[in-house]
Amino acid sequence: EKKKLDWKDKTYLAPLTTVGNLPFRRLCKKLGADITCGEMALGLPLLQGHGPEWALVQRHESEDFFGIQVCGCSPPQMSRVAQLVEETIDCDFVDINLGCPIDLIYKRGMGSGLMTRKRPLEVMTRTMASILTRPLTIKMRTGVYKDANFAHELFPKLESLGVSALTIHGRSREQRYTKLADWEYIKECRSTVDIPVFGNGDVLNYEDYYANKDMSGVDGIMLARGALIKPWLFTEIKERRHWDISGQERLDIVKDFANFGLEHWGSDDRGVETTRKFLLEWLSFGYRYVPHGILKYPPQRINERIPQAYRGRNELETLLSSPNGQDWVKITEMFLGKVKDNFEFLPKHKANSYS
Repeated sequence: EKKKLDWKDKTYLAPLTTVGNLPFRRLCKKLGADITCGEMALGLPLLQGHGPEWALVQRHESEDFFGIQVCGCSPPQMSRVAQLVEETIDCDFVDINLGCPIDLIYKRGMGSGLMTRKRPLEVMTRTMASILTRPLTIKMRTGVYKDANFAHELFPKLESLGVSALTIHGRSREQRYTKLADWEYIKECRSTVDIPVFGNGDVLNYEDYYANKDMSGVDGIMLARGALIKPWLFTEIKERRHWDISGQERLDIVKDFANFGLEHWGSDDRGVETTRKFLLEWLSFGYRYVPHGILKYPPQRINERIPQAYRGRNELETLLSSPNGQDWVKITEMFLGKVKDNFEFLPKHKANSYS
């Protein structure tokens, strides 16, 4: 008998490559996230005992509803991953990645590339669901190309193969982050199955959260960029309010991340620089939050262009909204000390919705 989990009305922090690390998830738990999921881990390096891959499936004690996300293209390999999870990994559910759009993954028939490989997907799902005593879930996109949605055909099939819950990001692989997520289509997919379904796409305030949830009939919404831009979004959703957070309160959240990072990666030189690297990755999203109290037309929405340069209500707010990487480095120096003279930072993620 599979372990039963209550997915209803839960907020869910998406599995986020690079930025969804353990200290960031811990931060989101503190701010009200219900479900957290580790970063996408590749099946083969897990089986080979590759240290950095195993780091992605580590759980923090505050994560009381925690899943891991695995990605692979071969059913026999993924069934061995399921066996490995059963024997050695502490998690509440296992998610198969059917959404990753990057070429390296897609061209190897993994992530969104697995969506079109019906037979391997079927065999992989059936065998993993039969091996695991924990729920198996799947996160996918609407399809591969923008006008050819087919997730609604996969949903009932996957339910019949033993999947316990499904998440759909309302965009195709081809779209990446252009155009708004298609919540009408999420509603259509929701209606094809009886198992819990999460929707995902473009939620940056509690009004959109509840409007999309009610319209589509999903059990909950997974938050990705919205949680990166403002991790206190979980608090806003729980309390059904717009939080006009101050610069100091935002800086306190940055401080929490720095402390959680040092606790996780260590406080020696290497730990400090690892913490700094991941803090900078997060700040490369965080600057896009425009303070609620200075918006002409609140609330902020994810695909609206942010003003090129604007002044906050004080110097700290202006600093936190700077698009300049040098300013992000300055913010890290408040908690992690000075960087070396030749230090440079280029964010891994270029997920601007309007770039």
